[in-house]
Amino acid sequence: MNRRVVVTGIGAVSPNGIGREAFWEATRNGRSGVRRITRFDASRYAVQVAGEVVGFREEDYVSPKDRPHVSRVAPLAIAAVQEALADAGVETGRMSREQLREIGLILGSGGGSQEFTEEQYRLYYGGNVRQCSVYVVPTSTIGTLAGEVSMHFGLRGLSHVISTGCTSSTDAIGYAYRNIRSGVLDVMVTGGVDAPIAPLILRGFQLMRIMSTRWNEEPERASRPFSRDRDGFVLAEGSWFFVLEELERARARGAKIYGEIAGYGSTCEAFHRVRLEECGEEPARAMRMAIAEGGIPPEAVQYIHYHGTSTELNDRIETRATHLAFDGHAGKLAGSSLKSIIGHPQGACGAAGIAATLLAMRDGVLPPTINLDVPDPQCDLDYVTEVGRRVNLEYALSNCIAFGSKNSAILLRNIN
Repeated sequence: MNRRVVVTGIGAVSPNGIGREAFWEATRNGRSGVRRITRFDASRYAVQVAGEVVGFREEDYVSPKDRPHVSRVAPLAIAAVQEALADAGVETGRMSREQLREIGLILGSGGGSQEFTEEQYRLYYGGNVRQCSVYVVPTSTIGTLAGEVSMHFGLRGLSHVISTGCTSSTDAIGYAYRNIRSGVLDVMVTGGVDAPIAPLILRGFQLMRIMSTRWNEEPERASRPFSRDRDGFVLAEGSWFFVLEELERARARGAKIYGEIAGYGSTCEAFHRVRLEECGEEPARAMRMAIAEGGIPPEAVQYIHYHGTSTELNDRIETRATHLAFDGHAGKLAGSSLKSIIGHPQGACGAAGIAATLLAMRDGVLPPTINLDVPDPQCDLDYVTEVGRRVNLEYALSNCIAFGSKNSAILLRNIN
């Protein structure tokens, strides 16, 4: 059984806009959400900028009684899921128990509740053990994050977390797609969330020397994918979620359709904890697998949303992988990196890119890659720089690369 799977709802909580349309309006116009860190005093750090979600009201999604016992990822996820469900016209509050059993949840998160766990250790070693949460163990266990979301909406289908580093949400969407495609369920809620802006996490990334340190006074210029003067990625947070449905079910109820998930591919280089293999073969193979599952030739793809972290290694090798995957068609492909605008929200980045790509399909406008000021000769593709571009998209690919040699890609089709 190979059923078709479509996206009928999108929700977003992003550094450059809270809510789907605010996120997209800022993204299509290249408005950065990167700013100086306000969550804590970062003045003693070499890195003082991040893609923070400012103005988000956690109390609208988690009660004051529960907030000390959950991570920031919980309200971020709940907010985006709530918007996605409303956008799709799925009213879980009006559903019976049997109906709720037919809706599954698979979310992706790289760090889950790491910032919560970090705070619990700070309280403990600071002599404030009485302030530690009674739920420190379950909340710090990454798998329980899906439970928080399922409990909030009463979803009784499968409730899973996929954590594969930066490919987490791409893989979560891929698994949700496969569940519907194979007939396990007709409806899935899926996407990604991460909230890694915390002192020790920031310090840990700094130790790897992969973060931008040159732009503390001009935060919006810090994330510079594919630019020769790039000096590392910008840490970010956010939440992007979707409602996926079997195509005929969506059509029968008159749901609007953003696009079809037409293929998914995933590979592993088995090479290194954090470095990429120079040849780019496995990222290329993941892209080709997604395209092959969609049953189209590579030259049918018109747009690629790049992982585009703004690190010297990633951007160069991803460019090489794109040449391998698309051969002579690579030079004709338009592409862009949302991370230039919002920073790198870790395991949620794939969902962010897919949200931007689906909205680009809807409006016929490709989002730009900003800050590409100094072209890198080794990054020689069309990155849609600075100004969005009008294109009617039929096929687009969203690509992700992660720590641990993981690579994943999803093919999207416009069926409207």
